[in-house]
Formats: sequence, C-alpha cells, structure tokens
Amino acid sequence: MDVTIIDCGIGNVKSVKRMFEAVDVKASVASFPIEAHDARRLVLPGVGAFDAGMSALNAGWREVLDELSIKRRIPTLGICLGMQLLCRGSEEGRLEGLSWVAGEARRIDTGGDRSLKIPHMGWSEVMPTRDNPLIATAEGTQRFYHVHKFSVVCDDPDTELATATYGRPFTTAVQRDNIFGVQFHPEKSHKFGMALMRRFGTLPC
Repeated sequence: MDVTIIDCGIGNVKSVKRMFEAVDVKASVASFPIEAHDARRLVLPGVGAFDAGMSALNAGWREVLDELSIKRRIPTLGICLGMQLLCRGSEEGRLEGLSWVAGEARRIDTGGDRSLKIPHMGWSEVMPTRDNPLIATAEGTQRFYHVHKFSVVCDDPDTELATATYGRPFTTAVQRDNIFGVQFHPEKSHKFGMALMRRFGTLPC
C-alpha cells in the first residue's frame, strides 16, 4: 500500500482512507502495531484530548512508530490531534508527547476578540510560509477545514510550514525532515485537501 493509516481509536480513519482512495492513492488501515511494520508512508489522524491520544499510542504503538518515523524515516503525517501528538506536550494534558517536533500545543489565542468562539471551527485560509512538498505556494487562496481548541507553537520558526488566522495567526502546518503535521482536516477540505493528500501519497519513500 502507498499509505498506512494508524487506527488506535483516536481518529476517524474511514474518512481519511476514502479521501486517499478518491485521489488514487492506495491506503490501508493498521489497527494493530504489527500491521504497520511494512508501511511506506504513515498517517496518524486524531481527534479529542491530548492525554487520551497519547495513552492510546503508549498502549503498544510507540515502538513501531519510532521505528518507522525516526529510524526508517518514512514520510509521516499527523492530522489535527495527530499533529499535536508529534510535539513534546500540550497545555491540555500532562503526558509527554512523541517529541518528534520541538514545540508544544497551546490554547488558541484569539487576540482578545470575544466574537470568536472556541473551538475554532470552520474554513480558514492557509498561507504556506516556505516552499514545501504538501501545500503549493503558487496556487492562490487555499482554504482548509479546522476544528480545534489548541495549536502548536514551534521552538524553531523554521519548523513552521503554514499559518492560518483566527484572531491572531497560528501555526497550522509543520515539517521536520520526513515528519509533517497539519492542524486542519485535509479529508474534509475538498479540492485543497485532495491535492495535499495526493502529494503526500506520492512522496519519495
């Protein structure tokens, strides 16, 4: 398979799989760590609370994920909570994250605008901050669907791949070498999400 989607009970893997298949990228779902050992590209979707997500990964997944993403360096994509789990931790919880990306998830700062509700829910324009293999920098306005209360704050600005604005700008995509994270849901983002998932599904591995 071109892409292996991790199903440890924290994300809607079916919609992610359907979107990959819609762009002719072969995708499989790994419900047990042993099913991911031969992965060529890895996707970690997630929704919900940070500690619940890390508890699910700590229940047998950490070793195989470190092997695939850190040692074998296969392309890896965290989606929504999955992006936050790539970091060392979150204001929301107490557990240590995967620590693959230097940064932490913090509650969205709306800049004091009381008209903006939390969670941030809906379509936002996403602006790439540098050339990258997932989000084109020369295709005009690109909008992606967000649902989140927290966003990642990177230690190194060079880790940031794209921003969006909700009261204030926030990091909505990151990259560290072979590891990518997006705060939005590409599987719910129509043509822009389809383009991103097609690009990820064809990254060299």
